[in-house]
Amino acid sequence: MTDRLIYLPLGGAGEIGMNAYVYGYGAPGKERLIVVDLGVTFPDMDGTPGVNLILPDISWLEKRKSQIEGIFITHAHEDHVGAIGHYWEQLGAPVYARPFTANIARRKLSEHGLPDSVVNVVDVYPQVIDCGPFKVSYLPISHSIPESAGLLIDSPDGRILHSGDFKIDETPVVGDPWNAALWEDVSKDGVKALVCDSTNIFSTAEGRSEATIGDAIADMMKEATGMVVATTFASNIARLKTLAIAAEKGGRSVVLLGRAMRRMVEAATEVGILSGFPPVVSPEDALNMPRENVMLLVTGSQGERRAASAQLAQGSYLGLKLKEGDTFLFSSKTIPGNERGVIRIMNQLSELGVDVIDDAGGKYHVSGHANRPDLETMHEIVKPQILIPMHGEHRHLREHVKVGNAKGLTGIVAVNGMMIDLSGNAPKVAEYIETGRTYLDGTVQIGAMDGIVRDRIRMALNGHMIVTLIIDENDEPLGDPWVEISGIAETGRNNAALVDVVEQDLSQFVNRANAKTLRDEVKLEKELKTIARRSAAAEIGKKPEVTVIVSRLS
Repeated sequence: MTDRLIYLPLGGAGEIGMNAYVYGYGAPGKERLIVVDLGVTFPDMDGTPGVNLILPDISWLEKRKSQIEGIFITHAHEDHVGAIGHYWEQLGAPVYARPFTANIARRKLSEHGLPDSVVNVVDVYPQVIDCGPFKVSYLPISHSIPESAGLLIDSPDGRILHSGDFKIDETPVVGDPWNAALWEDVSKDGVKALVCDSTNIFSTAEGRSEATIGDAIADMMKEATGMVVATTFASNIARLKTLAIAAEKGGRSVVLLGRAMRRMVEAATEVGILSGFPPVVSPEDALNMPRENVMLLVTGSQGERRAASAQLAQGSYLGLKLKEGDTFLFSSKTIPGNERGVIRIMNQLSELGVDVIDDAGGKYHVSGHANRPDLETMHEIVKPQILIPMHGEHRHLREHVKVGNAKGLTGIVAVNGMMIDLSGNAPKVAEYIETGRTYLDGTVQIGAMDGIVRDRIRMALNGHMIVTLIIDENDEPLGDPWVEISGIAETGRNNAALVDVVEQDLSQFVNRANAKTLRDEVKLEKELKTIARRSAAAEIGKKPEVTVIVSRLS
């Protein structure tokens, strides 16, 4: 069998979030594999109510555990490292990361009682990690979190550059500046494939540096009356520093609110990448300070219901309350799908008399992802034989291929589960892998198709009804069935109690049923369920989910 070079996205291709990519080299089915990133995405109340986290389906990888040479984490955002604690036992391979990312990965492993010693701290290029047929190096790159990196992946069949999440920023405040010379150097001998971030492919303006927003934020802090609250992604260490320094210039002390915010600042300080961050004060100390001398730096920029932002909007958090005349700054972009949660918080703040500033004008936020001109710059530097867009919804991937085609690049839209053979001079689909999502529901991992969340949605939409019937030892009903309801209107269109109406209809059936029907568990349950739903529909216009309990006396 001829060896082949493959690329397989299991998450992050056709969506933004939940990144998990696989590269392999070897005989078909026997390839030695490396995994790039193991991330999560977040649930919403509409489609995944009650779910804690959404993880990629790694069943394909689990079956090939013995073939995995290593797991490479490009940076410490949750959609790239968030699943490492949930999945490391199933994969068991050594983990590689730069110091800050390694710090975060180790914390996640420790939270799950796993050995953090499996995380190997690596330096950047020219350090090389030998992983079976692959030689891998970390290429520092600018992004909205420190120590982000692309990957240089050398294989017997050519060089791959995996961009990771990136932007072209020569003054990022914290983290690595864009280094065009480095990317030119690693590309000069030819690159078979560039696997590239696609998030901002539709943004046609040139990207802006993190350093450009500091003055505007400082001016806002000085002009604001009352307390100022600012929220952004906790992982955006550069933005946290920008906001904190702006607060200091405006004569305000900084308070960190939210576990993720404190954890990120601690981790960045521990590994030595965050310096010059102003001293912080405790929430208790802030209570005794003049409001105009306080700036709260809080979690919850995406409308998360339990984050500090949401709790402040609902009244108070750790004794701190917002009042009329205070200012709340959203120094972040709202991720598509999170708009409702963010707007809810904004309206709650407005009802408190708080002045809300968002980033509609781009004055107080810059993206961590490359806009189209920056992506074209990357294309021109790397000059890949093949362009493979990643980290984007399907429309982003498709548009990215079009942009590459316009400049003479060969591209392919590769979505989750599409294994691409890179062995020849042009990419081709080798096979399709069944992929999907795994839900973390409480402390249990469940499959997206297991029906649990589907049933939960049905109960949320239609309510729930329990029908109980007791059958005696002679296969005769012992009294009438009784009904309990939850999440359903108690009174129907006839102004009678719904429970009474349904119980009456069920009693008529039970009293007419013959012994054969009452002995048939399956048929009896089906009939009781059908009658209960039909009766409820006639009264309240909804067919609730029905649980039937038949108890038999022996």
